[in-house]
Amino acid sequence: MTLYNMDVKRVIKKINSLNAKTIGLQFPEGLKTQAIEIAKTLEKETGTIVVISGDPCFGACDVSDLKMEDIVDLIVHYGHTPLPLHYKIPVLFIEAYANIDIKKTVGKSLDLLEDFSKIALVTTTQHLNQLDEIKDYLEDNGKEVVFGSSKNTRKGQVLGCNFSSIKNLDAEIYLFIGSGNFHPLGIYLFTKAPVLSIDPYNDEIKEMSDYADKILRIRFARITKAREVKKWGILVSSKEGQYRMKLAKDLKKLLEDSNHEAYILLVDNINPDVLLPYMDLEGFVVTACPRIAIDDSQMYKKPVITPKELEIVLNKREWKDYQLDEILFHERYD
Repeated sequence: MTLYNMDVKRVIKKINSLNAKTIGLQFPEGLKTQAIEIAKTLEKETGTIVVISGDPCFGACDVSDLKMEDIVDLIVHYGHTPLPLHYKIPVLFIEAYANIDIKKTVGKSLDLLEDFSKIALVTTTQHLNQLDEIKDYLEDNGKEVVFGSSKNTRKGQVLGCNFSSIKNLDAEIYLFIGSGNFHPLGIYLFTKAPVLSIDPYNDEIKEMSDYADKILRIRFARITKAREVKKWGILVSSKEGQYRMKLAKDLKKLLEDSNHEAYILLVDNINPDVLLPYMDLEGFVVTACPRIAIDDSQMYKKPVITPKELEIVLNKREWKDYQLDEILFHERYD
């Protein structure tokens, strides 16, 4: 059994229904090792030509429909749940559910959950199909389990950098299932409640308060350094799911009204190399994925902060009201 359900039969059925001739495949980094085998199977079973996207893929906000518009008849996008976006060509999302025993690691968390009776259960796309099983397991062990949801998310799901589903839940502790620190960190910062992060891939459990304190110290240092900046670059991503030009224009006005220089830079994939020609700028505000500022801050020589952090820099928000940036779907456009 493979670690993920790649649902190739469903892909073949979709290809045949569209009578597609050329197929685009897109994967996040963790699934790219599956690309060649899936391409081989699809070409053999359908007679199509497969084009594999080799670019980084950061989420459903990053579908390569613009690049592949005149090349393929269908994009098969693996590993994410669709966002309410408009695509240039047909896109089939395959969520690639994980084939992994979560209960083993959840069982190890019971001692840490001993003092809590009401638990909010949260996960990402790969484990949505296992939530009911985990809910039953926790209830069998005397816990009450609640789920959140929102207009654009499924039950118990955090989607990209949108945390709307976990806010205002009546729970004593949040139990996050999945890999990485960004989502459980966001849950902790938005709810101010205890968060346990369960990583079933490494069979590890992390209580998030110490990690969150570490990140907040780093962000405080970045914000303090950014107070010295007078000449700003405002970074806008051309990726449709991250595109926030209206916000960038608002930030430019806010900075200029505060006697700062500000220039808008439109790029596709924001990284340190892209910014090298603009080192006469003293700092950057990133309106694209907030992970660029949070997860990758050590990669940048100049301060890279989020729009909400800029509000703190300009004394428009108190540090005690610190929040992660979220990309809300209604605010992307002019």
